[in-house]
Amino acid sequence: MTELIGRTRARGIETLSLDATDTRNALSRALVAGLTDALKQCGKDPGVRAIVLTHTGNTFCAGADLRDPPPAKALTGLLERIVKLRKPVVARVAGHVRAGGLGLLGACDIAVASDAATFAFTEVRIGVAPAVISLPLLPRVAPRALARYCLTGETFGATEAARIGLITQAAGDLDLDEALAPALDGLRRASPSALARTKELLTATVLEAFVEDAGEMNRLSASLFAQPDAREGMTAFLERRDPPWVL
Repeated sequence: MTELIGRTRARGIETLSLDATDTRNALSRALVAGLTDALKQCGKDPGVRAIVLTHTGNTFCAGADLRDPPPAKALTGLLERIVKLRKPVVARVAGHVRAGGLGLLGACDIAVASDAATFAFTEVRIGVAPAVISLPLLPRVAPRALARYCLTGETFGATEAARIGLITQAAGDLDLDEALAPALDGLRRASPSALARTKELLTATVLEAFVEDAGEMNRLSASLFAQPDAREGMTAFLERRDPPWVL
């Protein structure tokens, strides 16, 4: 599992890189387990001030791996670990993000994306719903915009993602690392204990959603993936054709 997660460190910032380019960094059982374990290790390491979550290849995360999807509970646990981690997690996005990958962005404390990034809630197009990832996203993303993009599956860019609160900043004309530099410098200048306490305050509402709704969302996700529409939608996706409900 560890080979799916690249790890480097520079001045207290641990960079975790999703490195399953053959599957466009889709959330497989192994990738979810590997990232969960890496985050757990970072949380215990006093030498880590903050974590940057990034990727290799042109896709940050393609959503769930339809050939080897993780259990809903495992994905929920990963998102909750990011939110509860007593160290800031910063998403560095230089590629496409789909479906479950958007849940990773919602769980992160800061997210910066380049103009090469695109975003889409594609669940409805394969016959399911964004159940588990709604836990970190509903408290943070503009409700009207979230309704539109979850219902339609439309693709949108980094500027729109920043406008609706899905990410913190679109890098625009800046190099992505240049855009990230002020935030990382600020984290390096902050007291670790103060960072932990501040993050706790900022994520309280998001954690409430996990406490109150995680069980229901796990059950809903499992139920939806077992439905005929989901089986047909996933088959159509893997066969690169439209499902029968497309008009």
